[in-house]
Amino acid sequence: MKALSRLAAIAAGAGGVLASAGAAWAGLGQPTPWQMDLQDSASPVMQDVADFHTFLLWVIAVICAVVLGLLLTCIVRFNARANPTPSRTTHNTPIEIIWTIVPVIILALIAVPSFRLLFVQTQVPTPDLTVKVTGKQWFWSYSYPDSGNFEFNSLMVQDKDLKPGQPRLLAVDNEMVVPINKIVHVLVTGADVIHSFAVPSFGIRMDAIPGRVNETWFKATIEGVFYGQCSELCGKDHAFMPIAVRVVNEGDFNTWLNTAKQKYAIDNDAAHNALAATAAPAIR
Repeated sequence: MKALSRLAAIAAGAGGVLASAGAAWAGLGQPTPWQMDLQDSASPVMQDVADFHTFLLWVIAVICAVVLGLLLTCIVRFNARANPTPSRTTHNTPIEIIWTIVPVIILALIAVPSFRLLFVQTQVPTPDLTVKVTGKQWFWSYSYPDSGNFEFNSLMVQDKDLKPGQPRLLAVDNEMVVPINKIVHVLVTGADVIHSFAVPSFGIRMDAIPGRVNETWFKATIEGVFYGQCSELCGKDHAFMPIAVRVVNEGDFNTWLNTAKQKYAIDNDAAHNALAATAAPAIR
């Protein structure tokens, strides 16, 4: 009883510390101090991920409770004082069948929703918008292949330049902008080393590999700014290449798109001339 009282006191003390520190179960779009759960979902895929996570948590809790119960039973009923003459039984066919069949059933119950979720994540629906993301040391570049010939870089805002409300190490100068409730097809590649494009609230994470184009997708259901970070060690400034995705209504997106086409337009002639100027002279 004393041990249980001590555990209860420790749990209550820990709860008080977390409460006084402003603990939160989860945050939306960015990490929350003392966060104890996944970020709130802002897409159907992330909601499926969160539901699967909760399902697994209950499965693990039941398994731990059963194992703890068996251990306590062994401690109480089969200690030297309660059971001075131990049994010499070496085999028990029913028990052996049970401890073989039950884990198989548990794994099957886990596999079915797991494969379904994997299928949802990898099968891209018919997109409303395509965004190409290129990971570079150490920033991201975005282009909209179906929406115009433009591309822009997105770099982290330095501490001295942060504006009120901008999170440190997550805010960027140029955000990726997408419309709400539209399927966004994301093409991910790398320009130098392997990076990884990840936005937790959307439930997406895809490696950016040089010479290869990977794909993922999301459908944002909440307006706002959602942050992520490169999730693959990529060099000395790996920790300083955040991702910021702004979700807006369709009207605001069209306005931004028209502005971006003019602001970030790619001059193909200038690029061709620059490439020709750096090329090796022809051999005569």
